[in-house]
Amino acid sequence: MPPEKPHWADLYREVVTSGLCTGCSACVVACPYDVLGYDDGDGRYKPFHVEENGGVDDCTHGEKGCTLCTRACPRFRSWETEIDNYLFRRERAPEEVAGISEEIVLTRSTDRELATAGQDGGFVSALLVWALEHDVIDAALVSTLEGDGSSWKAVPMVARNREDVLSSAGSRYTYCANPMAYKDAIDGGAERIALVGMGCQASAPAIMSARKAGKIARRISLSVGLLCSKTFDDAIFDRLFDDKYSLRREEISKMNIKGVFQVWTNDGEYHEIPLKEAREYTRSGCNACPDFAAEHADISAGGIGALNDWTVTIVRTQRGRDVFDSMVTAGAIETRPIEDDPGVIPLLNKLSRVSRKRWPSTEFASPGTMPVASPSASR
Repeated sequence: MPPEKPHWADLYREVVTSGLCTGCSACVVACPYDVLGYDDGDGRYKPFHVEENGGVDDCTHGEKGCTLCTRACPRFRSWETEIDNYLFRRERAPEEVAGISEEIVLTRSTDRELATAGQDGGFVSALLVWALEHDVIDAALVSTLEGDGSSWKAVPMVARNREDVLSSAGSRYTYCANPMAYKDAIDGGAERIALVGMGCQASAPAIMSARKAGKIARRISLSVGLLCSKTFDDAIFDRLFDDKYSLRREEISKMNIKGVFQVWTNDGEYHEIPLKEAREYTRSGCNACPDFAAEHADISAGGIGALNDWTVTIVRTQRGRDVFDSMVTAGAIETRPIEDDPGVIPLLNKLSRVSRKRWPSTEFASPGTMPVASPSASR
């Protein structure tokens, strides 16, 4: 029998409409025929196929042999074992619940402007600025806030210099498909691109490389993953923050999550909102995502633990190691042993276990996944 060539019809059935789709947009970016679009309206965050060329659930190009959308999807079939074997030449051990890594350390930018503008020590901002200024990358795919920022609507952005990194610094807890900025980066002449995103996005470059998905995989030369347990629907601003706590989105200056939703307003006031109240606004694409720790990034980073002005940084690949060590040597970041915050590793593993329980027990279940409900029950 000829080899199977799965395409959009398979992706649509197995991922997009099954509850597994995270909305990362990798399939849209990889499509060479521009027949896939992206819908981020009203909390949907999903790819779609245009009515022409096969309708919503099929693809005439796929019927002719195009498989790029399935090769780009970081949730299609045996994605986790494929990436583990590609990046690390082995599958993870059961105890590696947060993924395979070389080192976990605390970091902070030595540039005070970057440390202040960034989140939890500013490591990611420092990394991007260092990589741009030392000819490691030409551009980075990030997110920023639309317009003057008062709407808190996150949109994809290409960062090409220090000023761009500063303007996009900080965390947003609603979703943004950062890979959608890829075309703008290419149109601007970028050939070496960093992708910054949650685990679902950070896995995309690796699965593209593992499945030989062409130029995009070669151009995304650095993957920076953000620790993430979930993101929220944009409705959280009006229905929870405003309606219940009288916190209008245009009055919010900064947000963070440290066991509670932390909100700072323009007048300098600080507010806390219990996370259990935000739960109903969890974005649907996060409900089956098993990856808290951005396990397939070159470097993963996030703000967990007791030291709020330090970034928990996980070096995973040789490419990540090369960049990290060069930053340390250049004095762009300072480091502390992870043991200085003894609660970090237990919390990292706990949050990773919680996320891994979300993955449904299917034919293509990830290794180490704990038994959970059937796909129909998990949607």
